[in-house]
Amino acid sequence: MSLPFDLRALRVFLTAAEQGGFSAASRELHVAQSAVSQTIANLEKRLELPLFHRHERRISLTPEGETLRDHARELLDHAQAAHLAMRELHGLVKGEVRIGIPSMLGSYYFPPLLMGFKARHPGIRLTVVEAGTRRLQRMIHDGELDLGVVIDDPESQGLERRRFLREEMVVCVPVDHPFARSQAITAESFFGEPLVLFQDGYFHREFVDALAQRTGHTADVAFQSNLIPLTKAIVRQGFGITTFLRRVVDEPELAAVSFAPAAWLDLSLAWARGSFLSRAEQAFVDFVLENSKTFQGSALKVGERRPGKAKIIEKAEFTSG
Repeated sequence: MSLPFDLRALRVFLTAAEQGGFSAASRELHVAQSAVSQTIANLEKRLELPLFHRHERRISLTPEGETLRDHARELLDHAQAAHLAMRELHGLVKGEVRIGIPSMLGSYYFPPLLMGFKARHPGIRLTVVEAGTRRLQRMIHDGELDLGVVIDDPESQGLERRRFLREEMVVCVPVDHPFARSQAITAESFFGEPLVLFQDGYFHREFVDALAQRTGHTADVAFQSNLIPLTKAIVRQGFGITTFLRRVVDEPELAAVSFAPAAWLDLSLAWARGSFLSRAEQAFVDFVLENSKTFQGSALKVGERRPGKAKIIEKAEFTSG
């Protein structure tokens, strides 16, 4: 539908109504009085309604003009707000990034990245969802997340991906376990122990299941838990062993031992193929890729706060995989 007016015509009309005359409106708008008069006349012609009573030295609104005045104010206010919002986004003053992160990365890898990004762009809101990688993939497909961390494997090839982390998966055992003194652990030895594993849908569990299938072994699952502190407690007490990213095994009572051969995972930031990344989302992707190597040696746990740092996670949703 073609509208009989545009924002410029409405601004001229509203200025004339507020100033009480075409001459005053021309001075306010820094245009010729003839341009103001012509704009109002064209607007009345297109609307087929009189908007002003013309008196010898002044003008006044008709009832039709009063109705348009109220709508014009509202439309121009919305247009100004939209313009400001676009300027803020252009300068990355505001925006939101909804990102999904698996628990191991959310606890031991991403906090420094999130804090660094928030420090650079304090107006951008970060919504962080913890879930298994497969659930994160579904949430990206369904539009519930803008970005997510996934494993680089055939199942994630339907997403746009940018690899940012290559990390070793290691065997986690108590320091007094015989494996703790080994240089490396074979799959056969690993599957000969009771295991504490994440539930299905997490890359931790998929790694173990794939290793079992590849080597022809069966996992003896003693416990299933998606809670890293609980899993560590079970391992410390000697009720089973597990596997983690190397950086997760950061306690003196636990030991990290490589698999034989060493096992590595490639992880990527991903988003829906063909989707448009907002400036805030693109800035987050660029920041992670730019700083991932810098932060690979960091291990700040969720919940820790350093003096003077703003709160990073504006909203966090914790869900099972």
